[in-house]
Amino acid sequence: MSSSSSDVAVEPARPAPPAGRALPNGLAAFLVFLSSGAVLVLETVSLRLVGPYVGVTLQVTSSVIGVALAAIAYGAWTGGWLADRRDPRTLIAPALVLAGIATAITLPVVRYAGELLRGGAASAVLLLTALAVFVPAALLSAVTPLVVKLQLADLRRTGQVVGRLSGIGTLGGITATLSTGFVLVAALPSTAIVLALAVLLGVTGLGLGAYLHRRGRAELPGPGRAKVAAAVLGLVGAGLTTVAPNPCDVETAYHCASVETDPDRPSGRTLLLNSAQHSYVDLADPTYLKYAYTQWIGAAADVAAPAGQRLDALHLGGGGFTVPRYLTATRPGTGNLVFEIDGGLVELDREKLDVRAGPDLRTEIGDARMLVGREATDSRDLVVGDAFGHLVVPWHLATREMADEVNRVLRPGGIYVQNVIDYPPGRFVRSELATVAAVFRHVALVAPPDAVAGLVGSNFLIVASDAPLPLAPLQQRVSGLREAAGVLSGEVLDAFVGDALVLTDDYAPVDQLLATA
Repeated sequence: MSSSSSDVAVEPARPAPPAGRALPNGLAAFLVFLSSGAVLVLETVSLRLVGPYVGVTLQVTSSVIGVALAAIAYGAWTGGWLADRRDPRTLIAPALVLAGIATAITLPVVRYAGELLRGGAASAVLLLTALAVFVPAALLSAVTPLVVKLQLADLRRTGQVVGRLSGIGTLGGITATLSTGFVLVAALPSTAIVLALAVLLGVTGLGLGAYLHRRGRAELPGPGRAKVAAAVLGLVGAGLTTVAPNPCDVETAYHCASVETDPDRPSGRTLLLNSAQHSYVDLADPTYLKYAYTQWIGAAADVAAPAGQRLDALHLGGGGFTVPRYLTATRPGTGNLVFEIDGGLVELDREKLDVRAGPDLRTEIGDARMLVGREATDSRDLVVGDAFGHLVVPWHLATREMADEVNRVLRPGGIYVQNVIDYPPGRFVRSELATVAAVFRHVALVAPPDAVAGLVGSNFLIVASDAPLPLAPLQQRVSGLREAAGVLSGEVLDAFVGDALVLTDDYAPVDQLLATA
């Protein structure tokens, strides 16, 4: 029985695979893992690169994340577009080499540009973060779509190939984020991390190009010239890095830190964190307080108890240990416990500021919010809040719940002093006053008149207790200081605070309140 032509089964035509052969699966996975992970290393380290110039605030962190995501988006888009128009084997190696060169050049570019953009507005923050991240991250993000295109030899397995490589890329990013945050940043300076990454990318790209050339799968256009150009650019980048201005004596896990000698006071030392003045210490005279806010803290401590009486003091934030030194000098026998999150900063203080542990000074490394919860109830006479992330009080140290913990630790009649920085129109200091007043029955504010009037930015010192505050002696002390300051309390303070927001763990928009408007 014969069949007609309409009965003949015809195998459906398969889409033609891309030209050439796929990469070995292990090599493809490595390239995706490396390129995706390198982007996250750059993102993490770039925050440390730009921090000395524009600070480490929520806006800066958001800018770094946003620019990195933009680079990933544009790089993946461009990589996919190129993969459909050229043989990906001719593009992957050059992309890695160029990413290595761009990574190396990032260091001098950021350091020179940072000096010009230091302390700038939001546009300066975005520009500096773009210079730190965008080009190398975009080049690296182009690698994955190029590799994916090569691996799609059988389009019936598209979902499996894309899903596997996408998962590997995500694992690379996770591994890089955790490794950088927990290991690399703690063990190496940012310069070493960036240069090591640049070398890894460059060597991988050159090695991949040589491998493909030997296998006859691709030939990089003009290999001799490309290698020479890459070598020259890499050397230029490394050379510029060696002469680029570096604002750090030491890179800790949290800060770019340096100590400068006061030219007008040989025993004076200024501690700079991310290029901002954070502490001043006179190695020969611990009672010398240079900055106005430390003078206010000293004045509050002076009137907290009879002169010379020892205190049990808790300090949230160490900095240069200015206030613990002052208390030890003015109240012998005082027990100072300092919570400092940055162990590297404490080491720098020991080396250059002569900080020494002993019966009158103990230091615990860790987050103050976590550590204060372990302190015994009614164990301290004085709590000094002076912790900052750049020029901003960390939000979790500014909430009502934190104030509750401080109040629990204080003995009856104990005093809490909190240093904050704010700028016109003064929304944060008002909210922080409202927050502290929600916990303590008696609250006062020490500040310059122009700052209270909203004319200038300034430090503000909040003073709080469950017992009536020694307002008259405090006013007398601050009135006699070099920089005029007043003490606000009662109805005057209530009018200043108005209906300001009470900050809580659930809602504490500190950075937004600090934004000038």
